[in-house]
Amino acid sequence: MAAGFPHVSGAVAGERRASPHLLTLGELEETRDRLVQRVHDAQRRTAARAELERRSRALLERMKLEPGRYKFVRLPAADVGEAGCGVYQVRPRLGIIGMLAGWWELKLSSGCPLG
Repeated sequence: MAAGFPHVSGAVAGERRASPHLLTLGELEETRDRLVQRVHDAQRRTAARAELERRSRALLERMKLEPGRYKFVRLPAADVGEAGCGVYQVRPRLGIIGMLAGWWELKLSSGCPLG
């Protein structure tokens, strides 16, 4: 028996032990593999989010330049990386008159609705 470390016999790999102990090589490898997988998952999510924001910013630029081509398109501000609940939307200027006349504009909603 090593000094200060109780001998644990009959333990199965992956089984939780109630007392403190040194991890076996297999347990250390499993822990490492789980951590590596978590890092890869986080990197994948970060890359996917960055791609969504890039595409959303490009769409927002096109909506600004040619609002008539994007009638009634809604784009959440969070999708372009902005904080808050705002939504960009192409709407007719002056309501039905603007719709009939082809007067479209990009508007940003005021934000989060009251709870």
